[in-house]
Amino acid sequence: MTFAKRGRAFKRALAATAFVAAVAATAGTATAAGNPAGAEKARAKAEAEHRAHAPKGAVAAPRVAAPGQVQTPSFSMTAVDKQTGNLSLYFPDYNGGFKSAYDVGVNYDFAAAVAEVDNDKDGYSDGTWNFQKDGLLTYTWSEGMEAHTKHIGWGWEIYNKVLSPGNLGGAPEADLMAVDKSGVMWVYLGYPDGRVSDRVRIGANWDQYTEIAGQGDLTGDGKPDVVARDKAGTLWLYKGTGDYKAPFEPRTKIGGGWNMYDRLLSVGDLDSDGRSDLVARTPGGDLYRYSGTGDASAPYSTPVKIGWGYGIFNLL
Repeated sequence: MTFAKRGRAFKRALAATAFVAAVAATAGTATAAGNPAGAEKARAKAEAEHRAHAPKGAVAAPRVAAPGQVQTPSFSMTAVDKQTGNLSLYFPDYNGGFKSAYDVGVNYDFAAAVAEVDNDKDGYSDGTWNFQKDGLLTYTWSEGMEAHTKHIGWGWEIYNKVLSPGNLGGAPEADLMAVDKSGVMWVYLGYPDGRVSDRVRIGANWDQYTEIAGQGDLTGDGKPDVVARDKAGTLWLYKGTGDYKAPFEPRTKIGGGWNMYDRLLSVGDLDSDGRSDLVARTPGGDLYRYSGTGDASAPYSTPVKIGWGYGIFNLL
């Protein structure tokens, strides 16, 4: 089935003060945990404001994509306060770290995970898949001052892990990968309006991993990759193939000792070099960046500390 493309261009000429006021108005009606749709719209508006006012040239020029396209985007980091459920977004500062917290002012405790997409390849978020704890998958996006949300489907509580490393199947749109409670990996192809295809079974034994992360190209071949940490603390690289029926090559070992971190995730390119980076948090709340090297045999450089105090959050 083919769905018609819809325009996703954000209006970049938004007045910052008007936009902040609109976000605040939305947030005021969405603070309660019982209004996920309102909270998701407030998040979408915050993303749109960031995109509208991002400095020109902040996102690195593409390394292997077609002219005018960015292969590895730079997304925000979603942080939900463990005690209050309040949502903060940490936007990249394009120098390898994050800006100060953007307090969206809404309760996001209903969310199990989020996955942002960059389907127009400009390096910024186009929309967000939200995986709610009750099993509902929604998709949100903004067009100018107006935020939209739609229900994609129920039943997603069968998965322990869901993420979108980017385009796994060769089409422009980002896709989803999900690991069910028996350890089977599945792929859903994404459509421009946030809907997804029927799932395709990839393989078993993915429950051996405690963390799976990836956003964009890590190895320099233009295909999205993921890394996975096993229970012994060893980190493995899965290179992308571009074939959604077999989206990854056999794994290769990166190294051991990764159990020193309680959270691994990727928001794409943090240091504006066009490569995907890894964010790692210690149990004490310190945050580190592992910059991507583009070399599959040694995909990350030496870690750099980029923050502290993040232990109060669930990082989605």
